[in-house]
Amino acid sequence: MRILTALAAILTLSGCSSNWGWYVVNPSTASGAANLKFMLSGLSYSVQLSATAIAISVVIGLLVALPGLSSNVWARRASRTYVELVRAVPILVLILWVYYGLPQVTGLSIGVFWAGVIALALSDSAFQAEIFRAGIQSIARGQYEAAYSVSLGYRDTMRYVILPQAIRRILPALGNQLVYMLKMSSLVSVIGMQELTRKANELVVVEYRPLEIYTVLVLEYLVLILIVSAAVRWFERRLQTDERS
Repeated sequence: MRILTALAAILTLSGCSSNWGWYVVNPSTASGAANLKFMLSGLSYSVQLSATAIAISVVIGLLVALPGLSSNVWARRASRTYVELVRAVPILVLILWVYYGLPQVTGLSIGVFWAGVIALALSDSAFQAEIFRAGIQSIARGQYEAAYSVSLGYRDTMRYVILPQAIRRILPALGNQLVYMLKMSSLVSVIGMQELTRKANELVVVEYRPLEIYTVLVLEYLVLILIVSAAVRWFERRLQTDERS
């Protein structure tokens, strides 16, 4: 928030701040602090939504990727069909369909949180499937042969030999998808999810200061994504250290 205060001061000194209203997000005033607190209250929803969706999409992606590596042609076609169909649907359209259409199809009531989770997870699962497929295919054939030579079955080979190595290789891509998921979670605001973007939109309606409020929103996402990216890089280094030891 010091960045915003400094920016407002610069604009004032330059004589260009007559049409600017940084006071709405000035933490040194009661109203500005209240506005910032209101915007930040959506942070936990954004994180929970993204974390839940990415966890589900990883599982679905792996389950879709494995048939795509099968020797059975129908299993491969089913995997490819799922990937192509899901990737072809814009994520915003999928969010709207899940929230408004899925309850009519299933007869079940779905809240905004789980509608967002389902839509984001389904959309991301197609990309996760391709990431897992590429990672598994990158493992040398000799690893399979070594596992089979000690009487490991397909399931144990995947669990103990192939997937641990593949995950180390695809971790950067998985980290990118988590960042992507955090950004795409902003689209769930269209169905009323009270996350960061929705909070900013509501504040704009009250204060009529879109530039200042959306600038704070940009900074919120920037800081959040930088933290997540740093955590992913730390985890990558940790895995590399464990592998060398």
